Amino acid sequence: MDLLEQISEQLISGEDEQVGKLTRQAIDQRLPAQDILDRGLIAGMNVVGARFKAHEIFLPEVLLAARAMYAGMDQLKPLLIEEGIPPIGKIVLGSVQGDLHDIGKNLVGIMLKGAGFEVIDLGNDVAPERFVDAAQKEGASVIGMSALLTTTMPMMKNVADLVKQRGLSGKVKTIVGGAPVSAEYAAEIGADAYGFDAANAVDRVKSLVNVA
Repeated sequence: MDLLEQISEQLISGEDEQVGKLTRQAIDQRLPAQDILDRGLIAGMNVVGARFKAHEIFLPEVLLAARAMYAGMDQLKPLLIEEGIPPIGKIVLGSVQGDLHDIGKNLVGIMLKGAGFEVIDLGNDVAPERFVDAAQKEGASVIGMSALLTTTMPMMKNVADLVKQRGLSGKVKTIVGGAPVSAEYAAEIGADAYGFDAANAVDRVKSLVNVA
């Protein structure tokens, strides 16, 4: 098994120390940063995402794998910056104003990072203006919103409306999710996509930015 496959396997197993060490080894051997990222870290997280989607593994395993991925990314990030390797896309993420729930949103963030996205996580209780301001400031092409309360869902419409008001339709796409949210509701408020769970949200965001 080559070094990148080992990184991938150890990441799937949630072995953060091993992933950190092996990533350092790959860097010392002067393997290209893009290969370490794609064939090591992202390849491992893709397997984790697929297994999570198929209910073969659950949240604790995903969180362990994410911790292992971050251990590798800590080693790799300076090299990625040095080589000017861009993320596959940039997304602003948050729970909408009035909503303090963030477990689902955090999981989506982990899976998106694992898929190669840069995630600007605004946390919870995020006002519509903050979502759109952050997307404009950071040059993000997607805004992801989460709600767990039916009372906070209208805030999603406020964000979608604000995107249109600022003339950003087409430039900034919106995706919504959370237990009470549905595909019908997403269409009704003019959001571009709906993610029914974390793995599906990653697939939808990829399609929004035209990444296979």
